[in-house]
Amino acid sequence: MLEHKLFDHTILKADATREQVEKVCKEALEQGFASVCVNSYYTACVAELLKDSEVKTCTVVGFPLGQMSTRAKREETLAAVEDGAEEIDMVLNIGALKDRMFDVVEQDIRAVKEACGPEVLLKVIIETCLLTDEEKIEACTLAKAAGADFVKTSTGFSTGGAKVEDVALMRKTVGDSMGVKASGGIHDREFAERLVEAGANRLGTSATMTIVKE
Repeated sequence: MLEHKLFDHTILKADATREQVEKVCKEALEQGFASVCVNSYYTACVAELLKDSEVKTCTVVGFPLGQMSTRAKREETLAAVEDGAEEIDMVLNIGALKDRMFDVVEQDIRAVKEACGPEVLLKVIIETCLLTDEEKIEACTLAKAAGADFVKTSTGFSTGGAKVEDVALMRKTVGDSMGVKASGGIHDREFAERLVEAGANRLGTSATMTIVKE
């Protein structure tokens, strides 16, 4: 049994309309999902629609490439929080990680965490499909050191999505002190259950309604 609180009901496509976002919010409220995850243009709209509910407003930052400047990510986060975001999903600087500029990566995450403030949850998207296992471990370690609350597998906009073995590796690396979010390519209940068994305690997907109806 997959608890509905596991799901970040997600709509991040470039052609998402207000009507579609409103539909996603309505579904999330009816089903009791953890959050609705959107691009920052819709943050204020979603925050208003979810007001006085337990469903959180989640906004992506530095999405989907991660190579925006730290200053840009910080300002984007501040704006999202001001508009009502209660959770931030930021993309790690993948190029800097591959260049082994670990201080840059950690500071990038830390700056966003500081912009979140104490009340807003931070998830760090490490884009596992572009990383070696060694780099995945390093990314998780840096996210933990920078004070992030979750590590997340994927944007869903790169060359691959969530994998069971990546979730297991991420959970092993961060232990029980952080969350692990699986996202990207989660379209059916069986796969979702396998990801949870591997250690995911949040699932990001646009196929949420299909999964919960199975």
